[in-house]
Amino acid sequence: MTSRTVADLIAAASPGGLGAFNVITIEHAEAIAAAAETAKRPVLLQLSQNTVHYHGNLAPIALACLRIAADSSADIAVHLDHATSFELIRTAVDLGIGSVMYDGSTLDYAENVAATADIVSWCHDRDVFVEAELGEVGGKDGAHAPGVRTDPDEAVEFVAATGVDALAVAVGSSHAMQTRTAELDNDLIARLAAKVPVPLVLHGSSGVPDAGLRAAVAHGMTKINIATRLNVLATEAIRAVLADSPTIADPRRYLRSARDAIQSEVEHLLRVLAG
Repeated sequence: MTSRTVADLIAAASPGGLGAFNVITIEHAEAIAAAAETAKRPVLLQLSQNTVHYHGNLAPIALACLRIAADSSADIAVHLDHATSFELIRTAVDLGIGSVMYDGSTLDYAENVAATADIVSWCHDRDVFVEAELGEVGGKDGAHAPGVRTDPDEAVEFVAATGVDALAVAVGSSHAMQTRTAELDNDLIARLAAKVPVPLVLHGSSGVPDAGLRAAVAHGMTKINIATRLNVLATEAIRAVLADSPTIADPRRYLRSARDAIQSEVEHLLRVLAG
């Protein structure tokens, strides 16, 4: 396949949402690519800053993802997720990753604007797509605390001041949810979509049930990030294999089950996001 940008994938996914799935092991990337091929839907392979820390180095897992994307018959691109340092973003771009998220959401508004604008300027000089975050998606109950959801007027100002290409917004989801019980504020999503001139990104989508994902896309969400859901199902599959065959020592025997579980769920979610 020729190189695909995030803008290409967003266009290819329309009128549905673009599925963006986090990769931890090479089995994740293989499963997500296979699912995209089967479902005939575009996908993003995402590498988070936490995954980079786990591996100790971005290059090996990033280069594997880039090669998997290049060799696939599906429309696939690679994205750096939740980077908080310019150094990691520069490393990703030097490796050939064409889409990054700079997460300055823990900074105060003025600091977030200044840091994001600097990174956007540097990335745009290199034709790199930049996502940023405004509001607090957080984990556990952080997204449901008063005052942390994204204000539409402030979001418009933020996009104008920074020049970002996409904006992650806080609308009721939370990172790392293992149950699919999150209730999104669809009225807020619609108000954001009506005002903000760039694609909106939903983080913490693992905790959102199928109907909630469909509604989020229908109300204006464009990019849908999913990570924990895949890890839960992969771990369940591995536990089942090891419980049935406790003497297994060859990791291929149980990692295959994890890969199959991820592929099946990604296929399902891609169809959900297609509407």
